[in-house]
Amino acid sequence: MSVSALTLMTLGFLFILGLVADLIGRNTPIPRVSALLVFGIIIGPSGFDLLPVAIEHWMPVVSDIALASIGFLLGNSFNISRIHSSGKAVLSISIFVALATTAVVSSGLWLAGVSLPVALICGGIAPATDPASTVDVISESKSEGEFSETLLKITAIDDAWGLIIFSLMFAAAQIEMLDGGGLHTLLDGFSEVLVSVLLGVALGVPMSFLTGRILPGEPSLVEGLGMVFICSGCALWIGASYLLSAMVMGAVVANLARHHERPFCAIEGVEWPLLVIFFIFAGVCVRREFFWSNILLIVFYILLRVASRFVGTYGGALIAGKTGRFGGWMGMALMPQAGIALGMALTAANRFEEFQVVVSVIAATTVFFEIAGPICTRFALKMMGDINTGERHKKDDEGCSF
Repeated sequence: MSVSALTLMTLGFLFILGLVADLIGRNTPIPRVSALLVFGIIIGPSGFDLLPVAIEHWMPVVSDIALASIGFLLGNSFNISRIHSSGKAVLSISIFVALATTAVVSSGLWLAGVSLPVALICGGIAPATDPASTVDVISESKSEGEFSETLLKITAIDDAWGLIIFSLMFAAAQIEMLDGGGLHTLLDGFSEVLVSVLLGVALGVPMSFLTGRILPGEPSLVEGLGMVFICSGCALWIGASYLLSAMVMGAVVANLARHHERPFCAIEGVEWPLLVIFFIFAGVCVRREFFWSNILLIVFYILLRVASRFVGTYGGALIAGKTGRFGGWMGMALMPQAGIALGMALTAANRFEEFQVVVSVIAATTVFFEIAGPICTRFALKMMGDINTGERHKKDDEGCSF
C-alpha cells in the first residue's frame, strides 16, 4: 500500500473517531475531549500501536496549526469594551485565581521534589480552564443569576491570562534548563515574550483593516487561516511563542476591526476537525511508563490545583467586594480543564524531550478534571441558587400542555 493511501485512510479513521467521540459527549456524562484522549491512548504506543510510523511526523505540525487557531480565537477575549463591561469582580477573580494557581502548583511540586523546570511548566499550565464544558453545564441546567453570569465572563478570559502566564513560565523553565539561570538569560526569556507580542501586533494591525471586506464564507476562512499560519510560522522561524503571537494578533483584530468579526467566526467553523486530530495525538503521546512512574506527580498536581482554585477565587472575591462564599463556590465552578492545557504541554514537549513527562501528566489530569470538573460546576451553581430545579420543572410542565 502506498504512503498516500495509508495517510488518507488514517485521516479518515481519525475523523470517524472524532464523530464517535462527539456522539459519546452528547449522550453520556463523558466529555468528548476525554473520549478522544482515550481513543488516542488505545491506538497509540501505550495501547495497540495501530498508527503507521509516518503519522508521527504530523504531530508537531498538526499541534501547531490547532494551537495557533485556538490562540487566535482566545485573542477575541481581550476585546477592551467587553473587559470594561465585565466589572471589577470578573477581572479581580480571573487574575487572582490565575496567579494563585500558578504559584501554588509550581511551588508545591518543587517542594515535593519535582525538578524546577517541570514544576514551572506544570504551574504555567494549571490556570488553564475549559470554557466549553462550563458553558455546556450552564446551558443544560438553565442556570441564571449573578454567579452564572460572572462565571461565564471569567471562563471567557481565563485561558487568555493562562496563556500569558504559561509563556513566562516556559521562558523561565528554558532558562533553568539551558544554563541554570542568570540575569542575561532572564532577559532573553522576557525578550522572547516581547518579540511574540510585537509580532502579533505587527500582523494584527494590517489584518484588522484588510480582512473581512469581501463576502463572508470561504474568503473569510482563507483570510483568517492564512494570517494565523503566517503568524505562527514567523513566530517559529524567529524563535518566539506562536501561541502568544497568535493570541495578540487576535486581540488586535478584536479591538481594531470595527467592520467585522468574520475571521473569528470562520476559524471557529474548522476548529473542531483540527481539535479531533490534536486530542487524539495528545492521547497517542501518552506513555504508560511515564504515567505509572509519575503517579504521585499526577496526584500532587490534582490536589494542588484544586486547593489553589479555592485560594485564588476566595482572595479575588474579597478584593472585589464579594462574599467569601461567592469566591469559594466560584473556585469549585472553575475546576474543568481541557484543550489549551494539553496544547501547552505539547508545546513544551515539542521543544524539549525532557518535558514529555508533562504531556502524560496533563493528559491524565485532564481526563480527571473533564469528568469531575463539570460535576463540581453544576454543584456550585446549585449551592449558589442559580439552579432552581423546582421552578424549572414547573415552567417545563406549563409549556407542555396537550
